[in-house]
Order: sequence, then structure tokens, then C-alpha cells
Amino acid sequence: MHLHLRPFLLPATALLMLPVALVLAAWWPWGEGSAQAWALLGEMASTVLPDYSATSFVLCVLVAIGVMAVGVPAAVLVTLFDFPGRRVFTWALLLPLAMPAYVVAYGYTDFLQFSGPLQTALRDVSGAQGRVFPEVRNVWGAAWVMTFSLYPYVYLLARTALRERASHLMEAARLLGAPMWRRLREIALPLARPAVAAGVALALMETLADYGVSSYFGIQTFTAGIYKAWLAMDNRLAAAQLAAMLLAVVLVLLALERRAQARMRFAARGARAGSQEARPVVLQGPSALLAWVLCALPLLMGFVAPVLFMLRPLWTQEWDLPWARFVEWSLNSLRLGLITALLAVGLAVLLAFLQRRHPDRLTRGVVGLASVGYAVPGAVVVVGLLLPVGWLQTLWPQSSVGYWITATSLGLVWAYLVRFSGVALQSVQSGYARIPMSLDESARMMGSSDTRLLREVHGPLLKGPAVAAALLVFVDVMKELPATLVLRPFNSDTLAVVTYQLARDERLGEAALPALALVLVGLIPVVLLSRTLRDEAQT
Repeated sequence: MHLHLRPFLLPATALLMLPVALVLAAWWPWGEGSAQAWALLGEMASTVLPDYSATSFVLCVLVAIGVMAVGVPAAVLVTLFDFPGRRVFTWALLLPLAMPAYVVAYGYTDFLQFSGPLQTALRDVSGAQGRVFPEVRNVWGAAWVMTFSLYPYVYLLARTALRERASHLMEAARLLGAPMWRRLREIALPLARPAVAAGVALALMETLADYGVSSYFGIQTFTAGIYKAWLAMDNRLAAAQLAAMLLAVVLVLLALERRAQARMRFAARGARAGSQEARPVVLQGPSALLAWVLCALPLLMGFVAPVLFMLRPLWTQEWDLPWARFVEWSLNSLRLGLITALLAVGLAVLLAFLQRRHPDRLTRGVVGLASVGYAVPGAVVVVGLLLPVGWLQTLWPQSSVGYWITATSLGLVWAYLVRFSGVALQSVQSGYARIPMSLDESARMMGSSDTRLLREVHGPLLKGPAVAAALLVFVDVMKELPATLVLRPFNSDTLAVVTYQLARDERLGEAALPALALVLVGLIPVVLLSRTLRDEAQT
């Protein structure tokens, strides 16, 4: 039986793009709601919108400066110089990727707050009264947390660009007598600029999508405003309009990131491996010490210190967590992660296969739309899923759609697929890029159907990329907070939700164990990526 897969292209893409399209449609309500919508927008423009815009803008500026100041020097040092510990730092600087930003925020708050161990010890030693350090829960504290959680995006891309730089230009500059600082300033760093821009854009997309840090620190970002409008004010239209504004900003950042990625590929052309300039410069004495400190500081602030802060309550026995409930939370997280990972990989394989078999403009455009979901904040996806539920309940009170979206795991898994299918698609597409088209042509000459070609030829060759894609989606689902917080069924909390709720209630000692469990899960893909970088550093 021959089953053609082309008809599944549009339904699969509609599944992933429908929530986003519904958020955008909220800008153009029909009928009597149109005047109300624009009146509400004018009211927000004179009340909450300036605060949301200003806070989000300041936070993004601080994070952009921070990730560049931390990630670029680290990438330059481990790529172009040799010093004690360089090979360890090459992969260890990625470890903060395993830390959800909200876990880092809880760790720093527990350690630095008025009743925390640091301020308590300083008051005991100095005899001072009152607060020794300023309150960490503000925009500056959020920028600190986001910087040391997200700098690996800049570090990884900048390191790749520097490693694949046009080495013949660097070697020519050395032969002409240019000192190292000039070669860095005028050749290496300009070539890495597209990579830095792409890394900053990724970091800013994560910053705008964050809810845990902004909510816990009490800062008024767009994401926090969306949840406040929907849950506290019960104003779905305001939430939808704020979500559409946030989505527009994120799509601009996504376009900039893709443009920077294209420029990276162009800048990498002409790189010649094995040149004399490719050998790192050996640092000694104070220079080696300074390089070690500059690489150790991000690792300490973004991974080591937060882990130690979370381990402290376990050492001091300041927690009383019911183990049966912890197992239940873990099983819920594992169940949702596994279901979503399998579905996301299936969708990714289907879309990548159809793009390979039918590389026309329509297919490329549709698959491209389906792949942007990873940049859509969870708050936007939540609004896009719940908006039609409210509309249907108004038009058709007896409808059971609301039950399936909010009272079962269906809506939550749908939100996960919208967000993370793009991650799986990227991995599967990279696997397809290594499969020669001659295999497809041979199968076509033998009369193989699409399903047989996919099952017997592509399937065995895609096992590695498919497993990697499933792993990435699984870890992302385990750490996802905004969508899970709203769409989870009653009495089915996950580790991410419980960590947030316990920390919000100032029960940071009890939040330590589920937070550390999330970190351990997040370490899996980071360790795999680190192994690749470790092998590169040894060559």
C-alpha cells in the first residue's frame, strides 16, 4: 500500500502555527469588539505599556552587554591562547546551559538576602545593623542572573567562528609584523562579529521569554504583564495584545539571528586549517593567571556558585520534602518529556522528509514557518491556546474543548510541540544533510513508496540525530515553566512548577532538591556537547 505523505504537510504545520496565528489575530477583532480592543490598547499605552516596554528594554540592554562582556573574552582566550586549564574551560564554560535561569535566581536570592548566610555572617563579624547589601530582586539582579545563565550562547558561537576564521589572513598579518592585539582587533573579532550578534539575539529571545526570574524578582516585563493581565485582571484581550507585541519583538530578533547565521557561513569561507596561526599562543605568568580568572569567573557565577547555594540547605537539613510527592513530580515531568519528545521527533522527521522529497518554494516556506516555534515565548503560546477556548465557551457553552485543553495534558503537550518541535527539526535536518541524494534516487528507481523510503533507508541513518533531537526536547520540556504553570492539569505538578512555587513562597530550602534534579537533567545534553568540544580541544 502506497501512502503519500505530502498531504500531511499543511496539517502538521497548522498544528504548530495555529496558536501563534491566533495571537496575531487578536489585533484585529471583528464586530463590536474592535472599538473595545483599540480603546484598551490606548489605555494600556498610557498606563502599563510604558513600564513593560522600559523594563524589558533596560533588561535586554543589560543582558546584551553582559553576555558580550563575558562570552567573547572567554571564547577568544580558549581558542587563540594556551594557558593552564584551557582544555577544561573549553567545555566547562558550557555548564551554565544546564541551569534554568529561575534556579540561578533562587540560589542567589537565598544566599544574598537579608537573612541569608552571607549578610548574617557579615553582620556577626562587623557588628553592623540592617542590610549590608542592596536588594538583589530588581532589574540589575535579573540582568546578572540572565547574563551568567545565557552567556554560553555567545561563547559557543564566537568560539566556533574563531576556530573557523580565515586563518590565512591572520597568518598574513603576523608575517607583516602585526602584533597579536592588532590581529585580534582588526581581523579575528570582525570575523566573529556575526557569531556574536547571533549569540546575543538568542540570549535576548530567552530573556524576553523568561517568566520565572521576572516574576520572582517582581520586575514588570512583557511576559510578567501577560500573565498578570490574564490571571490577575482576567482580561484576555489585553493579554493577547501584549503577547502579540512580545511576539513581534521576538520575530525581529529571530530575523536578525538568522541573518547573522548566514553571515557566519559567509565569513567562514576561505578558512584554512592547519596554518601556523591556528596554533594557540602560550601565556605565562600574570597573563596566564588573568586568562584563568576571566574563564573561571563565568563558570563560578553561572554554575558552581548556584549549585553550592542549592546544596547548602541539604547540608544544613533545612528542608522537609515528602519523598512520595517528589517521586510523583518527577514522574509527571518524565511522562510529559517523553511524550513530547516522541511526538516532536515524529513531526520533525515528517517535515524534514517532505522538504527533502519536495524542495519547492511552498514546502520550504511551510517548513520554515514550523521551525520558528522555538523562538516563541511560552506566555505567547499559552495565550494562543486559551484564546479560542474562551471564544468557543462564549459561542458554544456546551463545548468540551476547554476541558481537553485545560483539564488534560493535551493542551500542555500541544504547547510543548509548538515551542520545541523546531529544536527537533534542526537536529533532524542536520542528519538529512549527511544522507546523499543518490540513495533516494536509487529507491525511486526501484519503485519504493515514501513510507518505505523513510522506514528502510532514512530511518536507520537518522537514528543518531533523532535520538539527539529527542534528548534536547526532553530536557527543554523538563525545564519549561511558563506554559506548564498555566496549562498543567489539576494536581499534576512538575519539578519546574514545584521549584517555582516553593521559591515564591520563600521555602527555598525545600525548593533545593527539585531544582537540583532539573540541573542534573539539564546536564545531559551539555555533557554530550562538552564531549565534542573536549575532543576538538585535544586535536
